[in-house]
Amino acid sequence: MKTIMFIIAFVAISSTAFAQSIPNSKSLTFKVSGNCGSCKKTIEKAVNQPNVVSATWNKSTKVIAVTYDSTKTTLPQIQKKIAEAGYDNEGAVATDEAYSNLHSCCQYDRKKE
Repeated sequence: MKTIMFIIAFVAISSTAFAQSIPNSKSLTFKVSGNCGSCKKTIEKAVNQPNVVSATWNKSTKVIAVTYDSTKTTLPQIQKKIAEAGYDNEGAVATDEAYSNLHSCCQYDRKKE
């Protein structure tokens, strides 16, 4: 557990230090549903766009740390990309079709509202 917390702290500090060297960058974290290493790859790939400096999803905490150019993209746009890949998050919900296209090991328990 100490190792996981160290890694999270290191990523957050590294992202913040790197982000400070990029004008108009913002760094933040938010929850993204998912289960496994395959989810990690898919979530991070969904966020991988020219306006995003870094994105790291932690499968234990279900939290993604994102640093992006705030003059070229927004948090809702990033969250929408993740939802389009099939993953519910704090800002956007995946369609049933996108969720059902996930591999069976990646189909996390969805909250019923």
